[in-house]
Amino acid sequence: MASSVVRLVGKSAKNLRPFRGNLLQKRFESLSAYEKSLYNVPETKVTVLPNGFKVASENSRISTCTVGLWIDAGSRFENEKNNGVAHFLEHMAFKGTKKRSQVDLELEVENMGAHLNAYTSREQTVYYAKSFSSDLPKAVDILSDIIQNSTLGETQIERERGVILREMQEVETQIEEVIFDHLHATAYQGTPLGYTILGPSENVRKISRNDLREYIDKHYSAPRMVLAAAGGVDHDELVKLAEKHFSGLRSSYSETERLNPCRFTGSEIRIRDDEMPYAHIAIAVEGCGWAHPDYFTLMVANMLVGNWDRSMGGAKHMASPLAQVVSQNDLAHSYMSFNTCYTDTGLFGTYMVTDRMKIDDLLFNVQSEWMRLCSSIKDSEVERAKRLLKTNLLLQLDGSTPVCEDIGRQMLTYGRRIPLPELDKRISMIDAKAVKEVASKYIYDKCPAVVGIGPIEQLPDYNRIRGSMWWMRL
Repeated sequence: MASSVVRLVGKSAKNLRPFRGNLLQKRFESLSAYEKSLYNVPETKVTVLPNGFKVASENSRISTCTVGLWIDAGSRFENEKNNGVAHFLEHMAFKGTKKRSQVDLELEVENMGAHLNAYTSREQTVYYAKSFSSDLPKAVDILSDIIQNSTLGETQIERERGVILREMQEVETQIEEVIFDHLHATAYQGTPLGYTILGPSENVRKISRNDLREYIDKHYSAPRMVLAAAGGVDHDELVKLAEKHFSGLRSSYSETERLNPCRFTGSEIRIRDDEMPYAHIAIAVEGCGWAHPDYFTLMVANMLVGNWDRSMGGAKHMASPLAQVVSQNDLAHSYMSFNTCYTDTGLFGTYMVTDRMKIDDLLFNVQSEWMRLCSSIKDSEVERAKRLLKTNLLLQLDGSTPVCEDIGRQMLTYGRRIPLPELDKRISMIDAKAVKEVASKYIYDKCPAVVGIGPIEQLPDYNRIRGSMWWMRL
């Protein structure tokens, strides 16, 4: 019997050799194909006009395209009196120009089969259009017109004032939006990053045409704009269109337009409402800006903490230790790690939704995971997080609109678009030691910003939360 067992084991091992060889070969081929795919992407071409206006595009030779204006202006460039004007201006962009009435604009876009949209963030305002590649000249003409020639009529202003006030009421019902507004308000209190994007209702009721015009004149200059395009776009044609439509923009850029530093303050906001079914909690420390060398390492740390909600199956088998603990002990309905970046600062943290009697245990485990990032994270975990980060970054570039978004944002934040091979290399260089060093730099023994809304009686005192931001090291 023993000899037969030996023969069976020997035979199995012999049969496994080609199997293992095939696995290694397939993995090598997969890695080789992945590396080739990083280089097999269209080049991002960049041109700067004499007035400082930037034009950047990627030509994937498809029949549609996305083209947009990325402007280095948002709620961070406002003050306490005009907070909300950047978002108000975004609403007014589609309400008629000197060349096109609102009806004419809407009909022209619909007849093209195009899509015109805009959004405002804390540091950027974006206007973009999706259309057939053959309609690129019309799309650029429309974008130029709404940026430079909006009439800002009093009737339209009054109409949009009501629209924005209703939008504010809708936002107030979205607890996640409210949480992050409060988180910015307490983390960056007394600075423009603490303002909401929509602004307070009393400001919205008072914003005038002069306020809108003053904001345009101060912040809409050529050096602070990028015309980005992706899809079926010829770069030389785009440059000619930019020269035709945007050469008239002023090229001056005064020191008063530059960003002032926004200090981070460890603090808290608590809004207790026992009528709410769940407690919503966010905790964050100060992170880094877009262009900081620690950015990608913090993104890997963000992947390590991960996210989870009850709709996920097999959570006890997930790679994230925090997700395993949370799911096995039923500590939360969901949690989400985030790393929100701005030019010179950021917020690294976790947003949680849980039952009122599980807040203490959940927060303890989240902070324990943060301390583990600083002290005992493993290389195998970091390798998994790096792969996940690379996958997420590449999946976000599926389609002309996200590619255009990536070009515009990176041109404003980095002054260039980072090539995919460089992006891959910078993430690949990160190891467990780097994660521990960066996590210790930003998380360990730092004062966090905390926001709690709902039945939060069990949310620990701030001093206790602050005391859990370090472990005694032997």
